Formats: sequence, C-alpha cells, structure tokens
Amino acid sequence: MNGLPSSMRAPLDPELLRRRYGQVRRRSLALAEPLSDEDCTVQSMPDASPVKWHLAHTSWFFETFILERFEAGFRPFHPAFRVLFNSYYNGIGAKHPRAQRGLVTRPGMAAVRAYRLDVDARMLRLLDSRAGDAALAELVTLGLEHEQQHQELILADVKHLLAQNPLYPAYADTPPAPATAVPALSWQGFGGGIAGIGYAGDGFCFDNELPRHQQYVAPFALASRLVTNGEYLAFVDAGGYRDAALWLSEGWDQVCAGTLGHPLYWLRDQHGGWREFTLHGDHALDPALPVTHVSLYEADAYARWAGARLPTEAEWEVAAASGAGGLLQMAGHCWQWTSSSYAPYPGYAQQAGALGEYNGKFMINQYVLRGSSCATPEGHARASYRNFFPAGARWQFSGIRLAR
Repeated sequence: MNGLPSSMRAPLDPELLRRRYGQVRRRSLALAEPLSDEDCTVQSMPDASPVKWHLAHTSWFFETFILERFEAGFRPFHPAFRVLFNSYYNGIGAKHPRAQRGLVTRPGMAAVRAYRLDVDARMLRLLDSRAGDAALAELVTLGLEHEQQHQELILADVKHLLAQNPLYPAYADTPPAPATAVPALSWQGFGGGIAGIGYAGDGFCFDNELPRHQQYVAPFALASRLVTNGEYLAFVDAGGYRDAALWLSEGWDQVCAGTLGHPLYWLRDQHGGWREFTLHGDHALDPALPVTHVSLYEADAYARWAGARLPTEAEWEVAAASGAGGLLQMAGHCWQWTSSSYAPYPGYAQQAGALGEYNGKFMINQYVLRGSSCATPEGHARASYRNFFPAGARWQFSGIRLAR
C-alpha cells in the first residue's frame, strides 16, 4: 500500500492540518493499546511487521522527509534509527532486512513511544512556525496518509500474529457485530463506453491514481454484493480445491503443495464444522459475512466455478463512480480483487528523489484491489484508490466481487 500526493489544487487550512496530525498520530498508539510489549515486538512472517516497527517507521517518515528538510538545526532523535526504520527507500541509504524486523528487541516500546513524542513535538512546532507553507502541507498530508496505510497494516499483521497462537487470543474484547440478513445476489448492468478513470478531485490522492485518463470499457455487469462465507463454503464442499480446471497454474501449484485448501483463517472444529479466527477471537463461521482473506488465485477459481469472473479495475471504478443504488458493500468490508495487473496509467511520471520510490517501483508482479476494508481508516479510501498485492497474498482483508 503505497503512494504519493497529487499537486494540491485546494489550499489546506493550517489549523485543520494541525488537528488532523494529532488525530492520526493518536490513533496509531490507540491501535497498540490492547497489546503487550511482547505482542508489539514479534514478527509472524516476512510480509508482516511488528507493531513496534510500524509505530517507529511512521515517525521515521516525518523525521526523515520533513523535519530533516524544514527544521532549523535538525538533529535526529537517534542516528541509528535512520537505518533501523527505513523500509525500502534506497535513496535514503541502508536498510535493516525486512524479514529480520522481529529480531530487533531494542529499542523497546518505551523508547519507540519516546521517539514518537519527540517527533510529534517537533512537527507541531514546525507546523506552527510555517503555517501556510504549501510544500510542507503537502508532505505532512502524505505522511498522514502513509500512516493511515500503516494503521491498516497494523491490524492485518496483528491478526496474523495472534492466529499463530494455539490459544487464538482476541485482539478486541468486544464481540463482533452480528451479520445482517444477506440480500439475494443480483446483477447491475453497465452500458460501457469511454470512461474517465483516475482521480478527479481537488484534494489529496496517491500518484498511482493519476493521471486521469479516458479508457474504453465494454458493457458489463457487476454483482450487487460481495461473495459470502456461506457461498464460498459451497465451493469448498463441492470440491473446488480439487478441480484443476478452475485454477490458474500458480494457484493450482499451491493447492497441490498443500498451502491452499480454504481461506486463511478458517479452522476445522472437532465436529468437522468450520470456525473462523477474527480480531475478536475464534468464532463459528458466520455464513452471512463476506468471505475474507482469500488470494487472487482463490478469488479467480471461485469466480470460474460460479460462472462469472473478477472485474477489471476500470469496471469497478466505473460502477463505484456511477452511484448505482443496487451496489452494496463497495467499501468498508474487504478489499476486492480485480483481474487487473498493477501498472502505471498512461502518462504516469514517477517523482524524482527518494519519495519517488513510494509507488512506481512496485508496478510489477502485483494485482489491483479496489474498495476498502473493515480495517481501513475512515475517509482514507475513495473510488479511484488503487491497493495492490501479489496474487498469493492472503493476510490482508481481501474478498470477492463477481463480474460478467
């Protein structure tokens, strides 16, 4: 989940930016509040990062890209943090290996919290002293959007971590909201034609949403809602994971290797039924909820079995932008796989410097997901937002919407 800002076409109110800075930064700490220091240190797999690392890296971003540039007499909080909490910015310099982030027991959580407090105090002073500075405001906005991406990653990474524990501990003590009745799946038709694709607003967007361009979209239909656990269970029970004809080659290789047999957090109970591990702990599988934590391979195989296909990202955006009242669950439930490879839009230009690494260099061997999930911060996503992951990724909150 990466990106860059567009040129801000609407001026940013300095007080609003200052207030939003505090809100976003406090929410990251609040997400860590239910966790022990041990929970925040461990890394469950190379694709996931410890919560402690997320909290430090998001502060590193403000210190490295903003304070170092704008703060008079800049001095880093700790010189070693420049390498320790660099994620993938080769233009900044050396990086600690991603797969070894869970081995960094020091600095501890107390030191990371002190790091955040120091960066916050300096950032707020900077915002006060340079109120109205457009270049600063754009970078701060990017930093906040970047931190919101990491807030979603925190929840996905914590869920994966806790799922490795045979006790299946809950992240949140509150019980999950019961699913409402599922309406029958119907099809919303769209006539196709030349459509505007990409961001067209006056505020922030990531650079992978630009430039807005014209694209031909053939007539298509989109399912009125997401695929449910119950519907996906029918696919499992019908032998969907045993029928090679349904699968893309790489996906079938994973099925044969025993790494794919059901969605990531589904669990067999002692009576042969299904349960699901959630952020609220281990619960009986709710057939009415959208199926979540499936790979592109699984989403594509299910679509073939159901006599449909996955939408392209352009189809999804056309449908979302239409405001069609028959489309449900377009946002706020789970990211929706598309059949579109993650590639630059026509005319895309990567920004110069280290910040240019945020997005463009990842436009290979990945697929686009659209919408947003239950873990996406409110107001963060939009119809043109392009999330992206490799085809085999399952630890994110990813689900299925059909097209035909």
